[in-house]
Amino acid sequence: MGGSEIERLVALLARLPGLGPRSARRIVLHLLERRETLLDPLVAALGTAGARVRPCSVCGNLDTEDPCAVCRDERRDASVICVVEGVADLWAIERAAAFRGRYHVLGGALSALDGIAPDDLAIEQLVARVGQGRVTEVILATNATVEGQTTAHYVAERLAEAGVTVSRLAHGVPVGGEIEYLDEGTLGAALRARREL
Repeated sequence: MGGSEIERLVALLARLPGLGPRSARRIVLHLLERRETLLDPLVAALGTAGARVRPCSVCGNLDTEDPCAVCRDERRDASVICVVEGVADLWAIERAAAFRGRYHVLGGALSALDGIAPDDLAIEQLVARVGQGRVTEVILATNATVEGQTTAHYVAERLAEAGVTVSRLAHGVPVGGEIEYLDEGTLGAALRARREL
């Protein structure tokens, strides 16, 4: 295999989660062999997504409109906010179809080792949303990792004076597990069995 552009494409694809150089090479070859049916539409879709997709100014979800489709949906319960670490977690919960409230994306989890402090996350924006008075419950759906649990406890403390119920996903989400990779049944059961902190 030759060509600097091909090698550059392989190197870029190999940066994606779950892909190594061998998988990236197979994908590049597959795309190049199917230029008109796969490569060209993929390039166009990536360009459009890169130009149009932005974080929602309300919740942090990714969408082409602001506010996002979830925040605009009047059928959703605006009195319940599910707090997640990242957009992938929000999408996983949506796939489970077990939650009909609104979301808040923190943008990560507290981590002294990685230098992520409360000011690096969208915690103050959450406190401000809750302070508007329409929210009655906040579900903390952070990952079942040390960082996720630390973040949940910190957010619960920040909301202690807000007069809202603060709950956490029930056990069943495995310790050390990440919400993004759980199946819909586990996520649905965990949301239904949440408990107050």
